[in-house]
Amino acid sequence: MSADAAAVEQSGQPEGPAAYAARMERAAVAAVDAGLAGLLVTPGPDLGWLTGYRPHTSERLTALLITPGRKPQLLVPALERPDAEQAPGARALAITGWTDGQDPYAALAPLLAESGRYGVSDNAWALHLLALQRARPRLAFGAFTEVMPMLRAVKDAYEVERLAAAGAAADSVYEDIVQLRFSGRRESEVAADLARLLREYGHSQVDFTIVGSGPNGANPHHSSGERVIEDGDMVVMDFGGLLDGYGSDTTRTVHVGEPSAEERKVHDLVREAQQAAFEAVRPGVACQEIDRVARQVIRRAGYGEYFIHRTGHGIGVTTHEPPYLVEGEHLPLVPGMCFSIEPGIYLPGRFGVRIEDIVTCTESAGRRLNNTARELRVVA
Repeated sequence: MSADAAAVEQSGQPEGPAAYAARMERAAVAAVDAGLAGLLVTPGPDLGWLTGYRPHTSERLTALLITPGRKPQLLVPALERPDAEQAPGARALAITGWTDGQDPYAALAPLLAESGRYGVSDNAWALHLLALQRARPRLAFGAFTEVMPMLRAVKDAYEVERLAAAGAAADSVYEDIVQLRFSGRRESEVAADLARLLREYGHSQVDFTIVGSGPNGANPHHSSGERVIEDGDMVVMDFGGLLDGYGSDTTRTVHVGEPSAEERKVHDLVREAQQAAFEAVRPGVACQEIDRVARQVIRRAGYGEYFIHRTGHGIGVTTHEPPYLVEGEHLPLVPGMCFSIEPGIYLPGRFGVRIEDIVTCTESAGRRLNNTARELRVVA
């Protein structure tokens, strides 16, 4: 990476033409390091993050080609070219349009190497990739998560603070929701309140509002339904979305009325596991180690079989992205990585507990981006 590009990234300045140019330059360097001939980026989070251009996905091909040593090239439908030229990162691009009736893959193919391997956006349509494979049969392709998992994993200072702002907004949502009544209301009604509050606190996009009460809480990705919440229920609330383009994602478990001794025990155990995992965060620690730390606390207490998912996932311009805190992930934590820590215990047919914060790795430890209390909260 050039000295100018590095200075832009380290400054943490707001996104603008120079910041997008620096990201594309960083991506080109990363492609070389990964042994790739280049990168092929289609509409979605990667294209938006690299260029600031966020078109809708469609059957018409839009593709950004990043090739080491060449100016990034953006191929777009001619009818969308004016919008592409207004994108924040457009000055760093060579933009080419194609018109309906032309073969866009024939237009893109000469820009590619005859052979080699390209990284491709995870969410590239099969329609486009298969057509490109026919146009360049000697090329191989690998998904970004497989070949370049670190592309968006390390955030600059500006991105971290945007994630912190999203986390603070989600914290405000939690503080408001626990003031409302739960007993006698449907899960879907509480979920609607969460969505409304996320928007009131600045979210432009609500991605999920999971409300799992009683036995539904034992399903980690329960779709908030029509079950009426009752006195004596544990209620798992997992909610988040995008604020100014960056994600929030937090989970808290509350209890309607006074909990039993067992319910308090399980909640305290999850809180202990979450705290232990947070304290293990520091540069150089393998992602899987954070999962192991949380899982060990729960396993030693005899609940290991009831912790049925990974400990965390990365977050940025999407709510799930690398790195993943899971057994077998050997990537080391790096300052600027942002990810969830969310252990849980799920007792089938009875109740579940999950506690989730977004955490960023600093130069020496972890920093929480969610800061609401983790103790079991009693609601009405």
